[in-house]
Amino acid sequence: MSLKRLKSGAAEKTLSPEEQQAKIGEVIKIIGPIAEKFSVLSSDASVLRYLRARNYNTKKAAKMLKGTIKWRLEYKPEKIQWDDVAQEAERGGLYKANYLDKQGRTVFVIRPGIQSTNTAAVQIKYLIYCLENAMWNPSSNQEQMVWLIDFQGWSTSCLSLKVTRDATQILQAHYPERLGLAIFYNPPKVFESFWTMVKPFLEPKTYRKVIFVYPDNPRSRMVMEEHFDMDKLESYFGGKNTVGFNYEAYAQKMKQDGRSMSDVYDSCCSSSPGFLSSEFQKSVQSGTKDSEDEASSDEAVGSLEEDDSTQGKMPCSQYEPSEVHEPKKT
Repeated sequence: MSLKRLKSGAAEKTLSPEEQQAKIGEVIKIIGPIAEKFSVLSSDASVLRYLRARNYNTKKAAKMLKGTIKWRLEYKPEKIQWDDVAQEAERGGLYKANYLDKQGRTVFVIRPGIQSTNTAAVQIKYLIYCLENAMWNPSSNQEQMVWLIDFQGWSTSCLSLKVTRDATQILQAHYPERLGLAIFYNPPKVFESFWTMVKPFLEPKTYRKVIFVYPDNPRSRMVMEEHFDMDKLESYFGGKNTVGFNYEAYAQKMKQDGRSMSDVYDSCCSSSPGFLSSEFQKSVQSGTKDSEDEASSDEAVGSLEEDDSTQGKMPCSQYEPSEVHEPKKT
């Protein structure tokens, strides 16, 4: 996968609710019959996220959404079980916190200084599992998430360009508008240099949600108090919680969530048998070909291989609309 430099000069559009609804209708029209088979991914809230990610360009949003449909059918992220990723979770390099931020958003703690002994594929699978867990088991009515990244113990030897690249691609392509805020806590100077190089390859809307926080900076302390309950926040982020990550308790919670995920998936994502029939595959592949961009969109969907284990089930996630809250600058 190659990273393309993104244009940061383009101004973000602001549309009225009526204009947004019209754009949603255009995307559904471009997608065609696929929308009926993937009603959750094609819901207004879901389509609106893809539109925002593509600055309300309907053709680009439709192409992006079709790519997600293809990816979910092939990768089946909702099928990942705790036992598949338990070993990767054990070290505590990434986990879902047992508290929310003050806006009620799910918080993920990431500690890149704790090196993984697993392959890049396993690390990505665990990341996807965490994202799916947060969406299928919403602990709040907020669709966006907060990332708390602790750089204690981090050095360039901890850096995996492949994991960084693959994670960025998946997050931006298939989980658009899910990141509400990312706090980089006490990054070393060498990381700041790395960030300067990486920043041009990120979506502008993504890097504008990043805040650098330092424990010896009074303004940084105010930022943490503004966003978190300091009694619940871990001590390595300047909070009063000295317990930190407890793998046994975390594993038990994830297993419980897994049962809940299965129940929700079975109840909301059932469809008529054979939705991956050859007739449906043809309708996905044909799509609309009125323009080169739309033809590329159809190509992104590709041929969907029939899988007996997924017949009657529709890969999907829960989506609830909410406003994007831009971070305040430090």
